[in-house]
Amino acid sequence: MSDPPTRIAIAVVERHGQFLVGERPAGKPLAGYAEFPGGRVEAGETPEQAAVRECFEETGLRVAVVGRYDDREHDYTHGHLHLCFFACQAAEANVEPLFPFRWVSRADLKMLDFPAANQALLSVLAADETTE
Repeated sequence: MSDPPTRIAIAVVERHGQFLVGERPAGKPLAGYAEFPGGRVEAGETPEQAAVRECFEETGLRVAVVGRYDDREHDYTHGHLHLCFFACQAAEANVEPLFPFRWVSRADLKMLDFPAANQALLSVLAADETTE
C-alpha cells in the first residue's frame, strides 16, 4: 500500500483582477516555476487554515478564504501531492507582498510557467476572464 498524498494548501489571492504569484526558489522542487502562495498542511490545522498561514508566511499578506476551487492530485518526482486550492482575498487594501511575490493580471497568468498540477486551475481562471 502506498503512502497517502501530501496535502498542500494553496491561496489563490485575487485583488482587482490581479493574482498573487511568486517564483519557486532555487534548491526547491520545481525551482523556477511560477506559484501561488501555499504549502504543506500541518497536523492539527485545516487546509483553509494552512492556506491562510502559508500565504502570510510567504508574502506578508493576511488573507481570508472566500471560496474553493477543485482539488487536484498529482505525482511529481518529489512526491504524490493532494493540492487544495482556495480563492482568497487580501484583508488589507494596498499592502504589497514580500519578494518574490507580485501581482499579475489574469491575462498575464497564461504567460507564466506553472507546474503541471496548476493547469486545470489556470484554465478556470482564464475562463473567468470572459465572464467579468
